[in-house]
Amino acid sequence: MTSAAAVDKSKPYIPLAGSANDGWSKEDEATATCFCGAVQLAFPTQRPGLIDTFICNCTDCRKITASMFASNFVVADTHLKHLRGQDNLKTFSQARTIASGNNMTNYFCSTCGTLMYRVGSAFPGQSIMRIGTVDDFHLHETKLRPRVEQFIEDRVGWLHGVEGVEQVEGMAYGKTAKERL
Repeated sequence: MTSAAAVDKSKPYIPLAGSANDGWSKEDEATATCFCGAVQLAFPTQRPGLIDTFICNCTDCRKITASMFASNFVVADTHLKHLRGQDNLKTFSQARTIASGNNMTNYFCSTCGTLMYRVGSAFPGQSIMRIGTVDDFHLHETKLRPRVEQFIEDRVGWLHGVEGVEQVEGMAYGKTAKERL
């Protein structure tokens, strides 16, 4: 088995991770697959369909991912394709703890529980996907590298910020740099 550190990062790197082995990556589009392989999406890897990339340390992202932060990318729904398993997705929605105060709907694989994406009523026409579901690990280092880290006030003390990206208290996604000041 080859480690991620030992591969040529200029080429797609799709390691065996979970049960699916049919992920792919092209210049302008790639796949994201749940752990069991029942759900697979195709998404754009460049504008206009790829809207943003960010790390979130908010308490909701920590809970919903069962981790200390979430690594996210946002795509326009017009460019998101369900290749398989759309009927296998289950949803959970709530607004009480969402920073915007708006409803956030989470789409999970009903077989393995992987969170595939979130849809917020504050961001119509967009899906917030998880970088960890992307099959081509090379994209994690390149086109999907986060540009901002938000809710840094909620970051755990033993985790240092993402090097070389803008650090923002509160929500950055959906706001311009001027609005964040």
